[in-house]
Amino acid sequence: MCVCPGPRRIGIPVRTSSLPLFSDAMPAPTQLFFPLIRNCELSRIYGTACYCHHKHLCCSPTYIPQNRLRYTPHPAYATFCRPRENWWQYTQGRRYASTPQKFYLTPPQVNSILKANEYSFKVPEFDGKNVSSILGFDSNQLPANAPIEDRRSAATCLQTRGMLLGVFDGHAGCACSQAVSERLFYYIAVSLLPHETLLEIENAVESGRALLPILQWHKHPNDYFSKEASKLYFNSLRTYWQELIDLNTGESADIDVKEALINAFKRLDNDISLEAQVGDPNSFLNYLVLRVAFSGATACVAHVDGVDLHVANTGDSRAMLGVQEEDGSWSAVTLSNDHNAQNERELERLKLEHPKNEAKSVVKQDRLLGLLMPFRAFGDVKFKWSIDLQKRVIESGPDQLNDNEYTKFIPPNYHTPPYLTAEPEVTYHRLRPQDKFLVLATDGLWETMHRQDVVRIVGEYLTGMHQQQPIAVGGYKVTLGQMHGLLTERRAKMSSVFEDQNAATHLIRHAVGNNEFGAVDHERLSKMLSLPEELARMYRDDITIIVVQFNSHVVGAYQNQEQ
Repeated sequence: MCVCPGPRRIGIPVRTSSLPLFSDAMPAPTQLFFPLIRNCELSRIYGTACYCHHKHLCCSPTYIPQNRLRYTPHPAYATFCRPRENWWQYTQGRRYASTPQKFYLTPPQVNSILKANEYSFKVPEFDGKNVSSILGFDSNQLPANAPIEDRRSAATCLQTRGMLLGVFDGHAGCACSQAVSERLFYYIAVSLLPHETLLEIENAVESGRALLPILQWHKHPNDYFSKEASKLYFNSLRTYWQELIDLNTGESADIDVKEALINAFKRLDNDISLEAQVGDPNSFLNYLVLRVAFSGATACVAHVDGVDLHVANTGDSRAMLGVQEEDGSWSAVTLSNDHNAQNERELERLKLEHPKNEAKSVVKQDRLLGLLMPFRAFGDVKFKWSIDLQKRVIESGPDQLNDNEYTKFIPPNYHTPPYLTAEPEVTYHRLRPQDKFLVLATDGLWETMHRQDVVRIVGEYLTGMHQQQPIAVGGYKVTLGQMHGLLTERRAKMSSVFEDQNAATHLIRHAVGNNEFGAVDHERLSKMLSLPEELARMYRDDITIIVVQFNSHVVGAYQNQEQ
C-alpha cells in the first residue's frame, strides 16, 4: 500500500529550487502515471489496442516471466506484488471486440505519455566557486506499476563541491523508495561536511536561526516531498550530524567520499528501522514509518566532483559510462555490479555470513530465501529483524498492519537474520575527455536493452551521428521490401530525434518500442503504452533513467593541469 499522490498538474514548468534542510515550501504530491490518456479514453484504447489474438503483443521478447519478477508469487504477497498471480482473471471480465480492430495512439498521444515526467537541467559552467565538469542532465520515468514504485533525485551540494544524482527502485510498494529519494542525499551531504560547518548548522538550530541550505534540488513537479514526515526526518538527520560532531575531534582532514557514501547509506537504513521500532504518536506517521520499513528499495547514486566520479550502488539498478573511441564508435563501461544471484561474489558473501547448514537455503531459485531478487536493499525489515521483533512491532502497530498477511508472513528458513544489507558497493572512476555521459537507470531499462545498445543510442542521440551508420539486420534474411522499410524508418527516425528534446525520453522510446532490427516501431510502441495497468507489469517494469552529460573541455583541462 502506498500513499497515492494527488491530482496531476498539467503544463507546469519544471523548476529548480534552493531550499533549506527541510522547508515548508515543498511541492504538493502529484500523480506519476498516465497523465493525459485515462478514464473513458483509456477504456476505449484498451478495448481495441489490446485485442491481438495472442500474437501481436506476445511476439515481443519483453514479456516478463515469473522468474524475473522481484518477488515470487506467494499467497502472503498477493496484495503487495505486481503482477498478480491470477492476472488473467482481470482480462476475462473485459468485453473485447468480437473481431480484431486496429487502434493506435497517435504520435502526439504517445509523446504526451513519454514526456509527462521528463526533466532537463543545464549546469552553469561556473557556479561562482568551481568550473563544473557536468554540462547538464536529462531524466524521465515511465510507469508500469500504478502508482509507480521508482523514484529519482538530483541535487547540487551547496556547502561542499559536487553534484548528486540517483535512481531508486521500490518493491512491495513505493513507500521505501519515496523515503530514500527524499532523505539519502541529505545524509550524504551531511557526511561530506567539514566539522566547522556541522557545528555552524547545529548552533543555528540551537539558537533558532535560519539554517544553511546544503542542497539545491533539481526536481520535476511530480517529484514530491512528504511534508507530514519532514519533522521526523529532520530530527533523525540532526541526531546523525550530532554524532558526527561528537566523533570528530575538530582536526582538519580530507573527507573520504567513499567512506561518506557508505556511512550515509547504512545510517539511513538504520534510521528507517529504528523509526519503525519506536513508532510515532501520530497515527498517520506511525503507519507511514512502518510501511517504509516493511517495503524495500534499491539505490544507485552518483557523486560527481570535477573529474572524480563515485558510484554507490545497493541492489540491481546500474550505472553505465558512455565512452567515445577515437574512431567515433561507442563503448560501455560498467560502473556498478548487480547484487543478485548472477553475481558470484554476492552469492559467496551471503553464504559466508550465515552458518554452513544454511548454504542451500539462503539462496533458492536465485532469490534471497527463495523470495527476494536483490541481495541488498533499504527497508525490507522482514529480511533483517528477528522473528520476535517483527511480531512485537506488528502486534503493537495499527490494525492495517496487523491485518495484512504480508507483514505477518515470516520468510522460510529464517534462522540467522539479518539476511539483507543496505551497504553500498562504491566504485571510483576518474573522468577522461572520452567519457561523454553517464546513464543511471533502474532494472526496467536493463531488462529490455543491452548495455552496449543503451550507450550507442544515447551517444548517437547526443552527437547526431545515427544517420551515418550502416543498417544492421543482425543476421536476419531481409527482403528488398523490408530493406526499403528500414530505410524509410531511418528517415522517420531523424524526425523522432528532433521531437525528443530529452535523452532519457529518447532512450525510453527505444526501450519500449524497438523492433528486432533496433528501430522504433510506432505500432509496437502504441500497443505497449496502451496496456491496462493490470497487464502492463507483465510485459515490463517501471523505467527510470538519468543521463548525465560531461563537459569534455573542462575534464581535459583538469587532466592538463596535472601533467
